[in-house]
Formats: sequence, C-alpha cells, structure tokens
Amino acid sequence: MALRGAPLIGASAAYGYVLGLQEFLNKKKSSLKTPLKAWTELHFHLERVAKILKTSRPTAVSLFYAVNRMENQKNHFIAGHPASLSQALFKMLEQEAETIFEEDVKSCQKMAEDGSKLIPKEAMVMTYCNTGALATCGIGTALGVIRQSYAEGKIRQVYVCETRPYLQGSRLTLWELMQDKIPATLITDNMAAYLMKTEKIDAILVGADRIAANGDVANKIGTYALAIQARHHRIPFYVVAPTPTLDFQLPTGADIPIEQRSPQEVLRIGSSQITSGRASAWHPAFDVTPHELITALVTEKGIVEPPNEKTMGQLKGAG
Repeated sequence: MALRGAPLIGASAAYGYVLGLQEFLNKKKSSLKTPLKAWTELHFHLERVAKILKTSRPTAVSLFYAVNRMENQKNHFIAGHPASLSQALFKMLEQEAETIFEEDVKSCQKMAEDGSKLIPKEAMVMTYCNTGALATCGIGTALGVIRQSYAEGKIRQVYVCETRPYLQGSRLTLWELMQDKIPATLITDNMAAYLMKTEKIDAILVGADRIAANGDVANKIGTYALAIQARHHRIPFYVVAPTPTLDFQLPTGADIPIEQRSPQEVLRIGSSQITSGRASAWHPAFDVTPHELITALVTEKGIVEPPNEKTMGQLKGAG
C-alpha cells in the first residue's frame, strides 16, 4: 500500500518492468556476448518480473494494462533485433514507461476539464477514498475534477469520507485538499447518509480500479453503499476514471476479482489494537457498484451518461 490508486499502480508497474530489465543487464553482462543465450535468459527473467508485478494487486486492471503494454513492446523489439541485445531495449522500454506516465498526466487534466462541466456553481460535493495526485500521475481523477471545479469558482464545500479501514480519505484526500486550500470537512463513513439528508449535496465523485463491459465499477470498499445512499437521496453519482481501467473482457462486475486484505487493518487503527486480541475480521479491499447506480462515467475519451451495455460501446478500443 506504499503505492495505491489504479493509475499510479499501472505507471509504477511499467517502471518496475524497466527496473527488472536493468537488473538483468547488470547481472548478465558476460553472457551478452552470446545473443541466443542472452535472449533466452532475458525472456524467462522478464516473464518472472511480469508475473510478480501482475500478482501484486489483483483488482486494479491498470496494472495489467501497463505490464502487458511493456511486454508487447519487448516482444516487438526482440522480433526486430534477433541477433543483438543492448541498452537500446532498455531505452525503448524506459521511454514506454515514460509515455504511460505522461498519458495519465494528460488524462487527468482532460477528465478534470470535462468533469467540471457536470458540477454546478456553489456546489457542495462528497468524495471517497483518495483519487488525487497521490493516487495518479497527474492532478487526480475524481479529485482532479474537484480541483478544476474549485479553480473555476464552483466548489463551496467538499465533504471527505474517512474511508475505513485504511483511512485514505482522512490521511490523504483531506491533506491534498488542505494543501490546495479547498474548503474541506472530514466525516466518518457512517455519517454520509445523514449528511445527504440534512445538507444539499450536489454531487458525489469517486474513482475506479476496474470497470466491466456493462459499466459496473469496482472501487474502494464502501463505494457501493455510498452509491445506494446517493440514489435514495437523488444525488448524482459520478465515477471518474481513465480508459486503462476499462476491462471489456469482463461482461459484468460479478467477474471482477476482489482483493482480500489483512484483517489486521480492520482490527487495528495504525498500530493501536481496537478489539480483543482474539477477534476476527473480514476485509475485502473493494466492492462493485452496479452501473444502474452510476449517473455518469467520466473518462479522457468522453463522458458516458449513463454507463450501460449499450453506451459503454463508445469507449471500446480506448482502454
């Protein structure tokens, strides 16, 4: 969890792949004089690197997108250079990792500009988990929209859900908003419904780790409950995510693998035990929000409103 947020996980995996290659080049300098042996060893080494990266986080599809992209570039290079192995491969893969990083920076900005059009003036908005500069390569996804909307003079107040059990909202999102001097108030997750009832909340903005072909969204655990509450109170519920989070190979959100994290993150807050030492806990890190509860999906390739089996088709080929 030193790195979290789907876009950042993807970009970091791309750089991790480059570091895996650098490790090989540093260790195998003597064998590079025999190209066939070197390529064979390189193939198995990078296969192991890719496997390690892909098994690190099962839910965020941006991870797989980035690693697969790096593998494709490696295979393309090998096909065109069958008799040589040099720093040229390293430089090519390093550039691909840089490109993935830069694409996310641009995607965040585009989503922020488009998403801000959905936010009314004097808006009071709510957000969940962390979707800002600490979770992406740019200004953020959902938090990027909030930043852009505030810059346009639209945001009056942001309510930040603490996001138990890992507290990304209170530890990270609130901190980012405070750095930008955006008016922000922290609430515990179980205050959200009552706040929706008693205050005029104009929009709820969240990110996504994986989006199925029908528009179902996997995001930090608690997102589903927030979407249900938003629907009951007739509040627009917006998901902001770049196209690498799209997974058209999965028909619905029921097919999305959900990461199970350590029960200790539920039984403790930081280093403090908050239960009996004999207590057990259940900790799915993500849940799936059905597309019927989502008002619009904001991507760098356009806004899908509402997301469903038919409207998601306009993004095919983009992710």
